[in-house]
Amino acid sequence: MKLHELEPNKGAKKNRKRVGRGISAGQGKTAGRGTKGQKSRSGSGGHLYRQGGNLPFFRRLPFMRGKGFTPPNQVQYNEINLDQLSEAFKKAESEVTPEKLDAAHMLRDNRNPVVILGRGDIKVALKVQVHRVSASAKAKIKKAGGSVEIIK
Repeated sequence: MKLHELEPNKGAKKNRKRVGRGISAGQGKTAGRGTKGQKSRSGSGGHLYRQGGNLPFFRRLPFMRGKGFTPPNQVQYNEINLDQLSEAFKKAESEVTPEKLDAAHMLRDNRNPVVILGRGDIKVALKVQVHRVSASAKAKIKKAGGSVEIIK
């Protein structure tokens, strides 16, 4: 067998049907579209969102106003407030780490970093080791005699 003798199998390739080229071609006159009606006309089918008289899907949905742009790489934090910390950690000098917060069932998702926010007051001195602390929370923890360490 030589390169110029290669050919596809019998019946593997068919000529395309050329519609609308006269009656001798077998698909003349209406060109396989039937007679009359929306689908027989050129450019038929209505516009993209037309649903045959039903209320279109995009109009059935509620308005989504004021959403704006959502940044794709934003960080979701586990937010813990000081009043929650003072309820869970009552002993002085106890360590507050993401692992201990997870053990106390205070984290929404333990894969996300932890931030301490300043709502409420704290009476005991705690050693806090978290990913982020707000300025007011840091001041309240230091005032109570505790320490704050930021972890990566």
